[in-house]
Amino acid sequence: MVIVYSDKYFADIGYHVFPIAKYRCVHERLLREAGIQTFLEPEPATGEQLLLVHTSEYLRDLQECQTTASTAFSELPLTHEIVHMFVLTCGGTIRACREAAKGGWAIHLGGGFHHAFADKAEGFCYLNDLAVAARVAQKEALVERIAIIDCDLHQGNGSANIFKEDASVFTFSIHQKDLYPVKETSDLDIHLPIHVTDEDYLNHLRTAIPKILDEFEPGLALYQAGADPYKHDQLGSLSLSIEGLQARDELVFAECKQRNIPVVVTLGGGYAVNTEDTVQIHFNTCLAAMEILGR
Repeated sequence: MVIVYSDKYFADIGYHVFPIAKYRCVHERLLREAGIQTFLEPEPATGEQLLLVHTSEYLRDLQECQTTASTAFSELPLTHEIVHMFVLTCGGTIRACREAAKGGWAIHLGGGFHHAFADKAEGFCYLNDLAVAARVAQKEALVERIAIIDCDLHQGNGSANIFKEDASVFTFSIHQKDLYPVKETSDLDIHLPIHVTDEDYLNHLRTAIPKILDEFEPGLALYQAGADPYKHDQLGSLSLSIEGLQARDELVFAECKQRNIPVVVTLGGGYAVNTEDTVQIHFNTCLAAMEILGR
């Protein structure tokens, strides 16, 4: 079992709907309640690694903290502290991919910033760690074919756009239809109406996940385990319960394990009225991974 985490996954973003303290809270619960004592510390992604996905002009705007057309729609402040956190988060997902390639699976207590495009920020996302890690894993010959399984409330529009002409990365997104963002085209999209319940959601996955894994045959799955399909999330209108989200995780993990596909988990999304609910959902994801994929 490998879990990647850094206490530096925190920055001053002011009063904001994004619960940035959630990473620390999940870490503390794993220490206290699951007996996990070893967490791997990431290194910041290098400029060379970031350039595998992001344009040099955009990275320069970020490095200089310049508010431009490329950075203006992040809906976050733009400071050196925040940019460093995103660079470190990319390093965390890279490390998780390396560890999964060796040992079968890894959890990253962070990451999943799937709205960032190659040349612009969107939706609380400055850098797309999923895309950067996928490209690094391929460059290092850890794996050839990668599936991004995105189970966030919002479509992974940045990931879909980045890989739209790349047949070696399969992008799947199941998300609320009538909601941010403006939709890109993933390799497979499931657009959900409002108020979808646990069973309807799980039925979609029972069909989609085996089909993706059997037909695409990825050597690695990047699983965006979003906490925001939750029925009490402030930004959405789906109706999944905490138990339903845990069943979602168990389904994805079991299908990957059955086919011996290494898994990297990122803890995306989560804007519940009660932040403790978001933390519980992420904590459950970790427990499900440990139970099904093995300690």
